[in-house]
Amino acid sequence: MRNTIMEINDLIPHIESLIFASDKALTSLEITEHINNAFGFMEDKIMLDQVESALDGIREKYASEFYPFEVKQSGGGWQFLTKKDYHKTIAQLNGDKFLKRLSAAALETLSIIAYKQPVTKGEIEAIRGVSSDYAVQKLLEKELIVITGRNETMPGHPLVYATSKNFMDYFGINSAEELPKIKEVLADQIIEPTIMKDVVPGTQLEEEDGDTLTAVAELEEEEISLSVSESGELVLKNEEENTDDELEEDDAEL
Repeated sequence: MRNTIMEINDLIPHIESLIFASDKALTSLEITEHINNAFGFMEDKIMLDQVESALDGIREKYASEFYPFEVKQSGGGWQFLTKKDYHKTIAQLNGDKFLKRLSAAALETLSIIAYKQPVTKGEIEAIRGVSSDYAVQKLLEKELIVITGRNETMPGHPLVYATSKNFMDYFGINSAEELPKIKEVLADQIIEPTIMKDVVPGTQLEEEDGDTLTAVAELEEEEISLSVSESGELVLKNEEENTDDELEEDDAEL
């Protein structure tokens, strides 16, 4: 009987051929089943841990700078993928559309679908506050989202959307569970007041929220800070108010 190292070395070319020939990502379990089916005459079945050990060797092999591609776990399984240094070159085969990034509106819509899925277009628009027809259509065209059915509990039974396997490939993850938690994302963002100096009373500032910013301009203080409250509302304070608030907070801590 051959030793474990020889068995793994024998497995490697068979695993490579399976991953290379497959039109979809293959899981370690699927690879194990395919190899056992191919070599059904063997008394000793190939075990999952042997396949995983062989995959570790394959990943290490193609991690070398000698190869322009690598074996990576993405989209729910193992695939041969071109390394990032060669993405722009490969994109020439498929046209400029693969060089274009998603628009801010598309990314915003995709983020809502990823975290809220399954979700209807009405629910997406309720969160965004604007029509999402175009963004949803573009994401469907790029096959980053799919229609998974209809919400039978809502009036009109609207279509329900979810992310696709292409979405996982696009972002290099294996499942929606690998997305960063929203709390973790927000924890990395430090929100600080924006200082506006020498505001002339009555000045209209070029922002979407005209009412709020007009009120800012009407204040006669030279320095005004804008901050966001815990409820997400915009809070306007002049320099003296900020100082008083800070003193109250210090007293409270004491």
